Amino acid sequence: MSEATLDFERQKEAKSYARIHHRLIVVDLAIGGIYCLAWLVFGWSQALKTWLLNFTNNEWLLLAGFGIIFGGIFILINLPLSYYEGFQLPHRFKMSNQTNKGWIADQLKGLLIGAILGGLILEVIYAVLRAAPQTWWFWAGLLLLLFNVILASLAPVLLFPIFNKFVPLGDEYEELKTRLVNLAERAGTHVRGVFKFDMSRRTKAANAALTGMGNTRRIVLGDTLLEAFNTDEIETVLAHELGHHVHKDIPKGILVESIITMGGLYFSALVLNWGTNYFDLDGPADIAALPLFVLVIGIYGLLTMPLSNMYSRWRERQADEYALIITGNGKAYASAMKRLANQNLADADPEPWVEFLLHSHPALQKRIRTAQEFNIQTQ
Repeated sequence: MSEATLDFERQKEAKSYARIHHRLIVVDLAIGGIYCLAWLVFGWSQALKTWLLNFTNNEWLLLAGFGIIFGGIFILINLPLSYYEGFQLPHRFKMSNQTNKGWIADQLKGLLIGAILGGLILEVIYAVLRAAPQTWWFWAGLLLLLFNVILASLAPVLLFPIFNKFVPLGDEYEELKTRLVNLAERAGTHVRGVFKFDMSRRTKAANAALTGMGNTRRIVLGDTLLEAFNTDEIETVLAHELGHHVHKDIPKGILVESIITMGGLYFSALVLNWGTNYFDLDGPADIAALPLFVLVIGIYGLLTMPLSNMYSRWRERQADEYALIITGNGKAYASAMKRLANQNLADADPEPWVEFLLHSHPALQKRIRTAQEFNIQTQ
């Protein structure tokens, strides 16, 4: 397979695709913000709480009922936008292989898992809020840290298989498997195996990852990656993922995000104390304050997103450098990045403000340039 080059016609499409996504982000945020405000301003929160009290006084059940109705209505309102963004738009740009039936099934699975995990987190936060109204944000932040560690460990074996089928690489990929396992050993990483998963059932995009922690750590490769990339390119992509392990980016990332989250919970505590009087609530733990809590967390997440992305881009650059050093193959890595840009319809050279605000990875053009410069230096 020859070295990849950037397809400029695909890049024109990628920029158009990205612009539409950016507009949809704004629309989605506006709908969410207006929705939460409407519940507070028009008194729907108080009315729903009063109605639910006709059935139960149990605080756990009240929160669950409120969350289901509040979240369910938003999902229905946002459904046309979700369908356009998640199904119609990728098909329009010929990036999706998914059927309507498959999209609906994924939405239902995601909704069920989100309801279970999100509901559990919400119940725990409100239980801590009721038990320690002054310091709840701190204890809730610690519990979320623990939850994230457990989820990072168990997701590869419990959650990911719900959406994709993972099978060990077959004999036809024996050379690749051997090279990847040897690469992991050189990086001091023990993996449970190398697996292929069925990305092509949904998308034409390609991806690879090193997932899990401890005994659940495994190498996973999309079938689209295996079909379109050569062995050298796949090795460099996996070396990048191994760089994250060597630099302990998963635990560091969980810690950094937990600190940011704790800041958001503290900010929420301040706003909830203010909102108690302004919206005539019974206290910060009042379930009628849930829309305010969701709104504040959303605004905080939006404000801190550039900071999170800045940290992420730094770690991605470190992983790129590691991949180049351990493989010594800047040519293959540059080719892999070009192939990713072409296949994933990714804008390789976004505007600086777009990269700063929205991108968790450095622009692909920058990563390609880094690999090419490394290749020149080592010749």
